[in-house]
Amino acid sequence: MTSQPLLKRLLTDPRVSKDPRRHWPAWINGEISPQWPLYTWVAVQNMFTAYGSDHRRLRTLVSKAFTARRTAALRPRIEEMAGALLDGLAATPPGEITDLREGYAYPIPIQVICELFGVEDEATREGLRRCVDSIFHTSADPEEVTATYTELYALLGALVAAKRERPGDDMTSVLISARDEEDTRLSEQELVDTLLLMIGAGHETTVNLLDNAIHALLTHPEQLALVREGKAGWDDVIEETLRVQAPVANLPLRYAAEDIELADGITLRQGDAIIAAYAAAGRDPELYGDDGARFDVLRATKEHLSFGHGVHFCLGAPLARLEAAVALPALFERFPEIALAAAPDELQQVDSFISNGHRTLPVRLRP
Repeated sequence: MTSQPLLKRLLTDPRVSKDPRRHWPAWINGEISPQWPLYTWVAVQNMFTAYGSDHRRLRTLVSKAFTARRTAALRPRIEEMAGALLDGLAATPPGEITDLREGYAYPIPIQVICELFGVEDEATREGLRRCVDSIFHTSADPEEVTATYTELYALLGALVAAKRERPGDDMTSVLISARDEEDTRLSEQELVDTLLLMIGAGHETTVNLLDNAIHALLTHPEQLALVREGKAGWDDVIEETLRVQAPVANLPLRYAAEDIELADGITLRQGDAIIAAYAAAGRDPELYGDDGARFDVLRATKEHLSFGHGVHFCLGAPLARLEAAVALPALFERFPEIALAAAPDELQQVDSFISNGHRTLPVRLRP
């Protein structure tokens, strides 16, 4: 289903829940195995799966990390990161192929979110990255699922223990402080799962945004020319990329808390599981016409739901946009002759129906 208005309606309908413990019979009845590839997506106890007052409580705690002032203050650091990466890439010999997803799109977001939450140890960063990649790997076998779950909570548990012993000026320490206050309602599980949500979702989506934006400009040189000529801005690139290539294509799961009548005689029955198809909604032909799949930075209407809608709208959206607004112009200014080093149909998508990006993004920075 591609209807953006219908998806917006469901995302704001109070009869739609994200809490499987209250509203998904399959979970309540013990039918969901820890070996299921999407297990972590529904098992976590944080604002991603919270409903009603629980969601408001958890979101209030985390929102301190993403105030407009705190986000804006990160710009110099993001510029520094991008500059250092570009300096490193500049050493690539002319004509040599380099993977920009690995060498540029990935390092910036994961470094930003890790610094925000005080993940200083390089081995911990790499371990978290590996686990998050596995969580988005929606065809993982049972062995991978259980191994990832074990490693992930060992890493997060160790992070919490270290910050309890040596708190710092980071959001992990702030959350621990809230957890350890006598009158708090933040459980230990909610604390750890909130870290998982922030560190995981806080970088994966931005990686895909950068990856897809670079790919779109390299495969649509006429659109890049519009930006270079000043006829379109980098914000146009970012929003059109988010619309036509949502970083998260489909997001599990929501549940009908009661029967919900939709159009054309369709009814969501109480307990039905719902997947939000953001990528489809971004190309809704009713809104964008028959060319909704076309990347067009001059498109008058770029409205999208790539960061969600309603009470679960992504807190990190301004930070993701800021990272892209710094990283994209810096890349194309440093390497004006950059070109894709593979035919577009040769590139493979990541092995996920949730995450929407390329496994690699091979380019030649200079001829």
